[in-house]
Amino acid sequence: MSYEENARIISDDIFDLVNECFRQEKSTRNNESRVNFFDTYNDYFVLTDDGSYSINSKEINHKVETLHTSTGAISESFEKFIKPMKFDYTKDIAILDICAGLGYNSSAAIADFMKNSTEHLTVDMVEISKATFACGLLVPSPIPEHDITKKAIEDELIAQDYATLSLEECEIPENIDINVYIEDARQTVQKLDDDTYDAIFLDPFSQNMAPELFSLEFFKEFRRIIKDDGIIATYTSSAPVRAAFIEAGFYIGLGPIFGRKQGGTLASPNPLMLDYSLPRNDEVRIALSDVGIPFRDPGLNNSSDTILENRTEERHEARHNTKISSAVKTPIFLGVEMDDEKLKRRVERNLEKMNIPSTTSKEANYIVEVEDSYLEKQDSENNSTNRILEMKKRLKKVKNEKL
Repeated sequence: MSYEENARIISDDIFDLVNECFRQEKSTRNNESRVNFFDTYNDYFVLTDDGSYSINSKEINHKVETLHTSTGAISESFEKFIKPMKFDYTKDIAILDICAGLGYNSSAAIADFMKNSTEHLTVDMVEISKATFACGLLVPSPIPEHDITKKAIEDELIAQDYATLSLEECEIPENIDINVYIEDARQTVQKLDDDTYDAIFLDPFSQNMAPELFSLEFFKEFRRIIKDDGIIATYTSSAPVRAAFIEAGFYIGLGPIFGRKQGGTLASPNPLMLDYSLPRNDEVRIALSDVGIPFRDPGLNNSSDTILENRTEERHEARHNTKISSAVKTPIFLGVEMDDEKLKRRVERNLEKMNIPSTTSKEANYIVEVEDSYLEKQDSENNSTNRILEMKKRLKKVKNEKL
C-alpha cells in the first residue's frame, strides 16, 4: 500500500464513491454524477450542529469518527484557526493550510480576510488525497467564501486529470491567490521559501494516524518558513507535539477550547504572540515525563509505523534515565503531599530511580519550584516554554548530581 493510501483518512465507502463519481464525469463528460452526488449519497455526510457538513473517517483502531467536531465543522475553523491569529491586515497575508481537507479552514481565513482587508492574501492548501479535496467540491458550501476555495480545488483537480468539467462558477478575487498542493506535506514544506507565512494551520486527523505531520523535523521546516511574528494553530493538546514545537525553536501557548475538553496548541517564534499558558500539569509532564518525547522523522520520509515504533523505543530508553516514568502520571505529584498510600508508593518508586527521594523532598521541590511563578496570562519571560525548559534543566541536574 502506498503512503498516499495509508495517509488518506476518509472512509473507504465515500472514497470509492467519490472516485467513481469523477471517473463517470471523465468518461461521459456529463455533469450529472457530480451535481447529483450529494443528494444521492447524503447519508454518507454528517450534518454538524452549525449546519455545515463533515464526513466520516475510515476505521482506525476499531473506531469511526467524523473529520470535524459535531459542535460545528465550519465553526471549528473560525474558533480554532482564525480567532487565535493576530493578523496585521494593513499588510499582505500568507497562510499555509496543512491537511486542508474539505477546505473549511482556508475558506474561514478568506472570509475573515475579505471582511478586514483590501491587501493581498496568499493561501497555500496542502492535502495528500484527491478524493478528500473532491469531497470539498461535493458538500454544500457552509459560507460563501467556500465557493472561492472550491474553484481553486477544482482547477487543480482538472490540472491533475482527476476532474474534467469546470462547474464552479465563482471567481477568485484578484487580490487572493490560492495554491493547491496535492501531495505529501513533508515534501511540500521543503520547497517553500524562508520567512513566508503569517499563519500555519496544522490539521491532520490525529497524531497516531499521521505522526509524520507532528514530528520535530517537520516543525523545524515550519520554523524556517514562518515569519517571526507568525502563529501556528493546531487542535491537539498532545505532549509530544508540544515538546516538538519547543525543541524546534518555538514558544507555545494554549489554543481555544471548542468541541473538546482541552484547548489546542498555539506556537510562535515570538512569545508575545501567545496569550495563555498551558495548564500547570501539562507543563510538568512535557518537561519531566517520557510522554514529552517528540515524534522524530529525520529524513522526512519515514512511515507512520516506523515513527511510532521509534518513539516507543526512545521512551523506553529514556524512562528512569533522562525522564521520569509517565506511569500513574508520576511527575505531577512533585511537591505534593499524597494521602493515597498505595499510589504514593508507586509514585515514589518511580522518583527514586531519578534520585528524587520523595514527592516533597528538596529535590522534588527544586525541580518544580519554577511553577510557583505560574501565570495564566503569559508574557515574554514568564511563559510555558521557559518554565518547561527550566524544569528539564533542573531534572537533569538532580539526576546527575546530588543537591
